[in-house]
This record gives sequence, structure tokens and C-alpha cells, in this order.
Amino acid sequence: MTRSLRRIWALSAKEVRHVLRDVRTLYLALGMPVVMLLLFGYGVSFDLDRLPVAFVDLDRSASSRALRQRFTASADFEDAGLMTSAAEAERALVAGALIAAVVIPSGFEEDLARGRDVDLQLLVDGADNNSATQAMAKAEATARALGASLQSEPVRAAPPLSASTWTRFNPDGRSAVFLVPGITAYVLAIVAVLLTALTVSREWEQGSMAQLFATPVGRLEIVLGKILPYLALGTLVVLLVLGVGAWVFDVPFRGSPLALAVLSILFLAGMLGQGLLISVVARNQMVATQMATMSSMLPSMLLSGFVFPIENMPAVLQAVTAVVPARYFVEGLRGVLLRGNDLSVLWPQALALFGFALLTLAISTARFRRTVA
Repeated sequence: MTRSLRRIWALSAKEVRHVLRDVRTLYLALGMPVVMLLLFGYGVSFDLDRLPVAFVDLDRSASSRALRQRFTASADFEDAGLMTSAAEAERALVAGALIAAVVIPSGFEEDLARGRDVDLQLLVDGADNNSATQAMAKAEATARALGASLQSEPVRAAPPLSASTWTRFNPDGRSAVFLVPGITAYVLAIVAVLLTALTVSREWEQGSMAQLFATPVGRLEIVLGKILPYLALGTLVVLLVLGVGAWVFDVPFRGSPLALAVLSILFLAGMLGQGLLISVVARNQMVATQMATMSSMLPSMLLSGFVFPIENMPAVLQAVTAVVPARYFVEGLRGVLLRGNDLSVLWPQALALFGFALLTLAISTARFRRTVA
């Protein structure tokens, strides 16, 4: 047992020296995650404001002017000007100059003064579904508030039912808070798989693996010696990415540090084992890069719940997501960072990640033949 530990330690020390000498590996492990986090955090956002909205004022009254001013007083909409007709607004929508246009009918002020219902027409560019949906929701909310404030007589009757809404965990609805946990899992999946896939496949190509086979080191010792340094490096990457997320995007940390550590180590072990398995199968850097990218990037992006809710996917794809480890890591990170969960809540995610890590490392060890052919 002592000899085995010494061999594993020697292999790990050799791998550490290799990483420290290889600037590309250090950039891949430490630089690329931060760059990708900043790019995704700033570039991918579902928060829309200053939406350009034009107005077609057919009433030309003080109330219609007040509506226009109140409509664009917040940061949600930007006044794109006054147009003479709905047809002109349609042409602006076709040209892509507007996201929406509000048509104020004639008799608007008179109907308000007499307590009549007033229908405003909202023309929306539906080519961008996300922008159109947010524009409609914000316009309807603004119109309701303005309608109540512009009525000449207050409504005395109280509504029969009212509801108070309390948004937990992300009350401001900021995209960065929602996306950073998913970005963390996505980046770690790519980096972890590529680290072991490229470094080990490079040793196959350069012939240094044959020299290693001439020693009495066993297969499991080789696997553990290769994995442990990158596991420590991956843990540093987790802390770096979450630190940048908290500093730049104000992502909170409400949960258990122990839960974060367990989930991160299990996820990293599984993805490093996947990369090692790829290197054993491919033994070529080019093929290993392609296999690592396809097996880590696409599932972590599309099937983890990072961007698209799993509940909205077809039943077949929902079943496929059950074998994607990034899914459980994303759920765990959102639980730890946003909801304040610990392992008493997140044990199913930890168990799934443990199973995946055990499976990949076992298969990698079994496929690791002491041959160079």
C-alpha cells in the first residue's frame, strides 16, 4: 500500500511539473474559464431595457401626451418618435427600426373622462420572440398602471381578490444570477475533459507512455496519478470562476460550502475520467479534441438545463438528460448558490455525480492496456 501511494505521488508530481512547464495547459485551465464566464455573463442576457417604441397619437390631447411621457419614463422603453399613422409604424417595424409601436385612438381623453374602457393598439415585432414577449408584458403592465392613474374619478370598489407576489432567490430577475451557475458547469465540463484528453493523448503520441509501461506502475496507479493533479487544478478553477461571478455579477452564495465542495469534486472527477477514457480510446490529440468537444460542450450546453428548461423538452430528450452529469451539477450549484441548500436537499444530485465518476474511472482503468499498439 505504501509503495502504491508513493508511485501515485511520483506520477502526480511528474504531472504537476508538466502542467507548470506547459503554458497552454495553464491557460486552458485558468484563463479560458474566466474569459468564457465574462463573455457569457455579459453577452448572453435575457434582460432587455430601452426597447425602441414609437407612438401613433390620433387623439393629440393632454392625456395622450401624458401617456407617452409616462410610458417612456422608465428604463424599459425608449421613445423612438411620433408617427402619423399605423401604416408608417408598420413600415418601421418591417425595417427593424422598432420593437413595438403604440397606437393611441382618437377620443382617448374623452373616453377616460367618462370612465369608458379604452383600447390601445400595440404593434410588436415578433421576429425576436424573446424581445416581443418582454415588450408585450412590459407594455401591458405600463398601460394598466397608466390607465389607473389617468382616470378622472377614482374607482371605489375594491377588487374581490388580490395577490401579493414575492419573488425569491432572484427578486430582480437578473440573467447573470441565473446563468452563472450554468456557465460554471459548462466551462468546467469542457476544461476538465480537454485537460486529460489532450495531455494523456499527447503522451501516447510522443511515446512517453511506453516508457511508463516499463516501470512496475499499475493501471489504477497511472489513472489516479493522472487524475489527482487535475482534480486539484479543477478545484482551483471552481473557486476562481465562482469568485469572479460573485465579484463581477454579484452572484450570491447562500448555501453550504461542504455541499459545494462535494458536488464540485464529484463532477470534476467524472469529467476528468471521461477525458481520460477518450484519450485511451483515441490516442491521438486531434481525434481526442474532437471527441472531447462533442461529448462535453454540446450536452453541457443543450441538455443540462443551463439555458433551456428540461421540463420543456420532449420526453425522449428528458430521458437523455438523465445521463448528462452537467444537469446534476447545474441543479446543485443553483441550489447552493441561490436557494441556500445543503447536502440534505442535494444528496440526489451528489449521488448521481458519484455514480458517473465511479463509472468513468472504472471504465478508464479497465481500458487502460499496458500496450502501445
